[in-house]
Amino acid sequence: MNELSEPASLHATRVAYDTVAVNYAERVPPAFEGDLHGRAMIGTFAELTRAPDAGPVADLGCGPGHVTAHLRSLGVDAFGIDLSPGTVAVARRRHPELRFDEGSMTDLDLADGSLGGIIAWYSIVHTPWELLPVVFAEFHRVLAPGGHLLMAFKAGDKLKHLENAYGHELSLDVYWMSPDRVAELLGRAGLTVDARLITEPKEQDKPRQGQQAYFLARKP
Repeated sequence: MNELSEPASLHATRVAYDTVAVNYAERVPPAFEGDLHGRAMIGTFAELTRAPDAGPVADLGCGPGHVTAHLRSLGVDAFGIDLSPGTVAVARRRHPELRFDEGSMTDLDLADGSLGGIIAWYSIVHTPWELLPVVFAEFHRVLAPGGHLLMAFKAGDKLKHLENAYGHELSLDVYWMSPDRVAELLGRAGLTVDARLITEPKEQDKPRQGQQAYFLARKP
């Protein structure tokens, strides 16, 4: 996909994460360590995808690489892809033993059926509804039959525009999405949802975060 045809949301996301890449890498991995429910879902995903013949797992929207590294610690053959060159550079510095590439979930430079698994850990939160079918179609295309998908996202029905985050000025939309609607779009893309986990926020986080959704799906 060339820059002239690139959706505005992708450009805005790339610019924002290039801007905050260093500060983001300092703040987000510690929060991941405290996400016990999410890490439990990743443990299940790892059991499903770490067989020697399962194929590699792509961490799409990998950020600074903390989830990729966690998967590798669980025995998964994982690598990361992120839209932001600045973020990929941070991931490579923090985890030089792992592979990280630049790329977009809407147009992955991966062969059909080449992956045993995909993890998209809060990677769709900046994706407008109209682009989700494109993203999910790419997930289906690159997964091998029987391959697994694990997603985490903000559950709800809200759009928030950020003008600053992680100590920087930026312009970025954040979407809270209906789990039922996401499941419907995954189904239309040919992906079957096997498990859902919806968690309630801690009392101090209710106004800011709300419910979180974790989906485990597969390509039949």
